[in-house]
Amino acid sequence: MVAQESHQHSAPQGFIRKWVFSLDHKVIGLQYYFLALTAVFVGMFLSLLMRIHLIWPTAVLPLLGEIKPETYLSLVTMHGTIMVFFVLTTAPQGGFGNYFLPIQIGAPDMAFPVLNMLSFWTTFVAYVVMLAAFFVVGGAPLHGWTGYAPLSALQSAGPGQGLGADLWITSIALFCIASLMGALNFITTTLDMRAKGMSMMRMPLTCWSWFITAILGLLAFGVLLSAGILLLMDRNIGTSFFLPLGTINGQLTGHRGGSPLLWQHLFWFFGHPEVYIAILPGMGVTSQVLSTFSRKPIFGYKAMVYAMLSIGLLGFMVWGHHMFMSGMSPYTAFAFSIMTMAIGVPSAIKTFNWLGTLHKARIRFQSPMLFAIGFVSLFVSGGLSGPFLAQPALDIPLHDTAFVPGHFHLIMGVAAIFGIFAATYYWFPKVFGRMMNEKLARIHFFLTLIGTYSVFMPMHYLGLAGQPRRYSQLTELAYLHPLMGLNTFMTYAAIVTVAAQLIFLFNLFWSMFKGPKASDNPWEATTLEWTTATPPPHDNFGGRTPVVNNGPYEYSVPGATRDYVMQSDPATVAAH
Repeated sequence: MVAQESHQHSAPQGFIRKWVFSLDHKVIGLQYYFLALTAVFVGMFLSLLMRIHLIWPTAVLPLLGEIKPETYLSLVTMHGTIMVFFVLTTAPQGGFGNYFLPIQIGAPDMAFPVLNMLSFWTTFVAYVVMLAAFFVVGGAPLHGWTGYAPLSALQSAGPGQGLGADLWITSIALFCIASLMGALNFITTTLDMRAKGMSMMRMPLTCWSWFITAILGLLAFGVLLSAGILLLMDRNIGTSFFLPLGTINGQLTGHRGGSPLLWQHLFWFFGHPEVYIAILPGMGVTSQVLSTFSRKPIFGYKAMVYAMLSIGLLGFMVWGHHMFMSGMSPYTAFAFSIMTMAIGVPSAIKTFNWLGTLHKARIRFQSPMLFAIGFVSLFVSGGLSGPFLAQPALDIPLHDTAFVPGHFHLIMGVAAIFGIFAATYYWFPKVFGRMMNEKLARIHFFLTLIGTYSVFMPMHYLGLAGQPRRYSQLTELAYLHPLMGLNTFMTYAAIVTVAAQLIFLFNLFWSMFKGPKASDNPWEATTLEWTTATPPPHDNFGGRTPVVNNGPYEYSVPGATRDYVMQSDPATVAAH
């Protein structure tokens, strides 16, 4: 392992160096978290505008006016982009990963503190550039968060496809650069900075999830960065990577020889690993929380590690299932279908192991546990519709319907958000030294769980009934008239669910200053972050380096003086 002394730096003195351009992984983690917090409220606001427009397409909104069809498509594009990149990728990995990976492995900081700072500020610039697309001439792009060519590759293809689309692509490219820097840092830190006794198989499953996510990011974001550069070249200097010979309004485009399908392959080679980049940290947090509040070791620790590794590997072999509609060879489609079904196996192993952890446990139903159980529920509910879409014969009629948004919002979107909530409620006492209000947390949980199921479960039914996705107005389609009542119910459910997040926001900021003081280990957990002061000092452990003698989930150990054995306790009892 690399000598840890080389990574230590003195505590900063000035405000700018301490809180703005900080090298401390804990401050950088908080910066990522609060960036994602602002982004998620922007993303939710855009989704509310979409839901309102679908029910009342002629409504004139204060300050915004009437939402035109092209504006609706811009909302779809920006909602998806902001949520996937600046929330689901940023908070679990950049936020909690940066803050807790070094502490959980017993390191004083990340391996490359300056690179860590650059990674955050590049992400911040990417976010500002993305939001700038709303305010330029033509507005935000309407090519969807997937940016399919040729729509995204031609400046004359429609409103928002001028400077707005250039800003969108530039933002994604900057985000890719930031993610590559972060991934290198996470991998190096995990491999080189572990404390004495912290073998790979003694790492908490959270650390494994951040490590595997970083490997996926390192392999996937480089592909998207390359594709984005090629797309910018097609748009601005006349190349033809993604544009074939064609006409717009009777005029030749001036391009020839390109392939729109090449963009799809490059995008989805990134896009499907991105699904696991969003969900794997949530899996790690759920494993951590379920074990802690069940007072039991995690069921099948090694199986959980190998399942996550398998998900990471297989995640790069299934991108074609997003492209069954593209006219690919049935033999190719069959291969992607088989691999997509195969990736369900490690996911099922993880699910059954979570249930095994809960079985006959002395469960403490506190707010982090509620959200972890909610994560398992949403992951299973969203996952069950996956095998339908893995079959080309079923995916082709379902692909452009509301069934697909229903599926991926449950398994990737809301499940990952529940992982973020579980992590927030679990680690808040360690980060801020105070407890969050448990009563408000429970109200937030039940409103959010019921609300999200009320929004996204009906989407599956609407998709089976043939409701198309991406249409800005459904009221003109006679066969959908019987379904408008259900769409109205979903819109009201979405309004209630968004309002419930204000409870969380109040609880978060109120508890920072007014919450009851937290002890160093309020949950009676075992991992290293609970052995240090609250909040952790600049070098995490106050000048000492912890020595690890036990595994991460030693609960209810026979012969122990209490029902948990911390990782740094002497190895006086037989481990599970």
